[in-house]
Amino acid sequence: MPAHPPIVFERGWLSSNNILLRGRHGNALIDTGYASHAAQTLALVQQALQEAPLHAIVNTHLHSDHCGGNLALQQHWPGCATRIPAASAAAVADWDETALSFAATGQQCPRFGFTATLQGGDELPLGDAHWQVHAAPGHDPDMVVLFEPASRTLISADALWQHGFGVIFPELDGVQAFDVMAATLDAIERLQPLHIIPGHGAPFTEVAAALATAHRRLDAFAQNPARHAHYAAKALLKFKLLEWQRIHRDALGQWVAQLPYFGRLRLLMGGNAAAAAGGAATDPDGWLDDLLADLVRSGAARREDGGWIFNQ
Repeated sequence: MPAHPPIVFERGWLSSNNILLRGRHGNALIDTGYASHAAQTLALVQQALQEAPLHAIVNTHLHSDHCGGNLALQQHWPGCATRIPAASAAAVADWDETALSFAATGQQCPRFGFTATLQGGDELPLGDAHWQVHAAPGHDPDMVVLFEPASRTLISADALWQHGFGVIFPELDGVQAFDVMAATLDAIERLQPLHIIPGHGAPFTEVAAALATAHRRLDAFAQNPARHAHYAAKALLKFKLLEWQRIHRDALGQWVAQLPYFGRLRLLMGGNAAAAAGGAATDPDGWLDDLLADLVRSGAARREDGGWIFNQ
């Protein structure tokens, strides 16, 4: 590992992990979490750096849980450079919330600027090492991962977690991307990493097992895309419930009805969440209640006081 090993701030579901790299090439933070956690992100970085400045922010991709803290960090360290994937640069410059997925998901992200871009094939001096940039489309078409060859450490973003990977969002837009995701998993395997720092969850070293799990999961989604849509709908719903903490069922239904992604997901699931999950078909108009019931069964939510949904 480099002289100063990465510091991993393992965050909850709303925020991605943040990875702080320190050393002779400057101090850089990889991904900045969600907007509602920005003050906490700033406090964590300040505590780790003591009086030292943050020199750079690097975003693996621009989903709201990975870049929502950008503005707060830029405001605190005005000289901090910000690198984003090159393919997302036009959308950020124009602040196109549709292209950036914020509008479709109903998530928030304060507007931020950037000073440079990155793409596959680049090499970035960050902290004490030189990190290779590798394109990693699938979860997001513009996403990159970072690999440090001396220690064989991979910052894998949402391309590979210990027990899966992130929602394959292009599929929700009607773009075939299961094969693209498979190619990204194959590219990770070719790098032969020893240490994985994922976008969510604890760092791990059981790389072969994680890749095998990811391939099995991907194969199941490719064989039954409705299952992937069900997974995506639950993930988006859980995210928003965690942000709100509580909401009445009627208000939740109104929010879901106005978001483009949920209309597409309902169609992809055949209008029925239980059937998409492999269970018995229920009332097609009760697909949202099926999703909520799934979240309650998994312990992610509970229903109290006349239909309010609480996160646990």
